[in-house]
Amino acid sequence: MRAPISVIIPTLNAEAHLGDCLTALMPGVEAGLIRELIVSDGGSDDATVAIAKAWGAEIVTGAASRGGQLSRGCAKAKGAWLLVLHADTVLRPGWVGPAILHLDTHNAGWFRLAFAKGGCAGALVAAWANLRSRFGLPYGDQGLLLPRALYADVGGYPDQPLMEDVAIARALKGRLAPIDGVAETCAARYRSQGWVRRGARNLWTLLRYFAGASPQHLAESYRR
Repeated sequence: MRAPISVIIPTLNAEAHLGDCLTALMPGVEAGLIRELIVSDGGSDDATVAIAKAWGAEIVTGAASRGGQLSRGCAKAKGAWLLVLHADTVLRPGWVGPAILHLDTHNAGWFRLAFAKGGCAGALVAAWANLRSRFGLPYGDQGLLLPRALYADVGGYPDQPLMEDVAIARALKGRLAPIDGVAETCAARYRSQGWVRRGARNLWTLLRYFAGASPQHLAESYRR
C-alpha cells in the first residue's frame, strides 16, 4: 500500500530554514507515512529550489502568493492525505505517532505551536495561538494535516497573498481537531519587531480581514 501523505511546502527564499523543516520529516518517511514532497516556490532567488531538489522534492513554480502556491502544490498531490507546512516550521520529535492516530479520523488536524528560542514571551504567544486554535482558527505555521477529499470538499486554498490559512480554517469549521504533536516555528520576526507589536499587528490584520478588507490590500499593509 502506498504511503498516505503528500507534504506540501510553499517557499520564497527559504534556504535558511528549509533543510531543518525537511530533516524533521524523516521519521515520517521511515515510518512509511510520506509518499511525496512537493515544494511550491514563488520565485526564490537563493538556494531554496536547489535544496528542495536535493531532497527529492517535486518543484511547482508560480507567482509569489502563499494561497496560490498552496493551491498549485495541493493540486499536484497524489496522496490520500495532505500535510501542509511552512518552510520555517519544524515538527518536533514524536509527531509520527499522533499523526498516525489522526489518520484514523476524517478531520483536518493542527499541531500545537511553539517558538524556537521564544522564551517566556514566545510561550505566552504560543499559548494564545493554541487556545485560538481550539476555537477553530489555527494558523499555517501550526501545520495542517487533512484528507485530500475533505480539502476538495471545502474548495481548497483560495489564491490570495495573505490569510489563506484563516480562509481554509473557516471553511473547515467543525472539522478541525488538535494533533498531539508540536510545530516549532521561527521567532525571528517577533524578536526583531517586538512580541507585543508583532502580536498586535497580527490581531489587527485578522480583525480587518473579518471586517471585509481584501487580502491584497492587507498584504500590502502587512509588508509595509
